[in-house]
Amino acid sequence: MDARSFFRDAHWLTGQRVRGYALLLGLASLALLANSFVKAMGVEGTDFLAFWGAGNVIVQGDPASAYDLAVQQRIQTGTGSEGWFAFVNPPPFLFAVAPFGALPFPVAWLVWVAITYALWAWAGIRAFPKLWPLVLVYPGALIAAGHAQTGLLTGALLVLAAHAFTHRHVWSGAAIGALVIKPHLAVLAPFWFAASGRWSAFIAAGATAVGLVLLSWAVFGAQTLLAYTTSWEASAALMEGVNRDFLLRMTTFYSQTRLLAGDTAAAIAGGLSFSLALAATVLSARRFREDPSAIAATALAATALASPYLFNYDLPFLIYPTLWLVDRGLRDGFRPYEKLALVALWFAPYATRAAALPLGINLMPLAALVLLWLVWSRAAADHAGTRSAR
Repeated sequence: MDARSFFRDAHWLTGQRVRGYALLLGLASLALLANSFVKAMGVEGTDFLAFWGAGNVIVQGDPASAYDLAVQQRIQTGTGSEGWFAFVNPPPFLFAVAPFGALPFPVAWLVWVAITYALWAWAGIRAFPKLWPLVLVYPGALIAAGHAQTGLLTGALLVLAAHAFTHRHVWSGAAIGALVIKPHLAVLAPFWFAASGRWSAFIAAGATAVGLVLLSWAVFGAQTLLAYTTSWEASAALMEGVNRDFLLRMTTFYSQTRLLAGDTAAAIAGGLSFSLALAATVLSARRFREDPSAIAATALAATALASPYLFNYDLPFLIYPTLWLVDRGLRDGFRPYEKLALVALWFAPYATRAAALPLGINLMPLAALVLLWLVWSRAAADHAGTRSAR
């Protein structure tokens, strides 16, 4: 085997070796997760404090205090942490965090990670049952687990929506509607469903979102919904100024351009990124109408480019477009250099996060752009082959 073939065809990257590498990564990740837990219990704190603190006041019968900064500071620092975090998620998310407020903080952290990871893994394996080792140790999911953030839960909903889009449109829409807990991750969904003519999914998404808001109003009260509006100030404060470390943890063209070139250039970059994501989603829905999984893979790949506000821990949903490419490659054959490109994209959430501080830039937006291009080009080739076979 010559050097060119080694990289171009990567025949050495067999299924057996991939499973072996996945096992090694999984074992290493257990150690990293244990380290994350130890740090989360330390004085610096962890994002999960916001979820636990919100759940704690619900248990005490005062859900509106989930958004009270003074109350949250007192409750969260009561764990021994010097750091504390504002709870800024919409009221329907309180349904998810409420049970954890009744648990001791260390136990709640472990149970949250275990349950949300299990939900995400179930959705990923349901979509790609033969590729389950790659699902279980996907770096994007492992990062989310270490942060004990929302990425595994939202990732499960997006992957479920993509997988159900092929046959169960109502379920697909309901999963998207549940993303009212983090709505900027669902910004492309109305266009995705409408352009595809999947009106049952469109209606189910809207009904689920509205239903969850109304249910949270009924259960937690109007005062809690009004209190949520005060959290917008906390969210805005996070985006004020140029905090280098904060922006480097983000994975968008907006954030990286703002870091390097300021607000005006960032707004332009963010607008162009969203426009590209929207165009890819709508055009794929029209062009690949007979291949709903290709439309779903395009929509999820484009989601990583749609919002200006996205972090490394938000990326578990990228398992769907990544493994969609792997699945198509196993079925139809891999294109030149595609195997190595997919290895790089699979590791991208880890690699770009690790390199961000040393390089002074997070390269994940470029990886997301490459992923979208690979999905589009593979879907277009499949579409052309189908048409020529007729």
